[in-house]
Amino acid sequence: MTSEIADLRKEYTLNGLDKSDVSPNPFTQFQQWFDAALAAGVHEPNAMHLATLGPNGRPSGRIVLVKGVDERGFSFYTNYESRKGQELIGHPMASLTFFWPELERQIRLEGSVEKVSPEESDAYFNSRPRGSQIGAWVSHQSEVIPNRDTLTDRQHELEMQFAHQPISRPPHWGGFRLVPDTIEFWQGRPSRLHDRIRYELSAGEWTLERLAP
Repeated sequence: MTSEIADLRKEYTLNGLDKSDVSPNPFTQFQQWFDAALAAGVHEPNAMHLATLGPNGRPSGRIVLVKGVDERGFSFYTNYESRKGQELIGHPMASLTFFWPELERQIRLEGSVEKVSPEESDAYFNSRPRGSQIGAWVSHQSEVIPNRDTLTDRQHELEMQFAHQPISRPPHWGGFRLVPDTIEFWQGRPSRLHDRIRYELSAGEWTLERLAP
């Protein structure tokens, strides 16, 4: 098995990337690449890896979905009492990584984290399917539970409780926004000589640099 893994290789040949190719604004550049991912039929192009840091210094990561991008940053939603929620509250710094293999591209972001406003969390919660709204109330995310029935029984109880009425956002559920100060655009190239363009924020201005692969 180990030798089979070691032998897996892919040569990246689709595109190149130079400083002259990108927008001076990284959010504009992100939107251009995201639109290209949509056009290419990338499966869940808004899926991203979120890395956080626990109080013991142990990193943890998981895939979440970005639900908003603007000049303020990248927003996503979760249970504030979950492991990631508590880690983000306790250490409000994180990184995000998008990977779109169909385009041989990834985007890496680092920065500080803040909660989005209650009004933004309410607006997004109200846009979710009713089943997902119920799910936010059902799950005490990251807690140990004895079995699946714990969830389904609670789901049925809440479906009865909220029958024929709007479902309000749980107070423990809402959004975070990563406010990036570093954004890197990575384009795969042959022989592992990949193109990397990094934006860094300093004194309110974004600067661009090319990095060695």
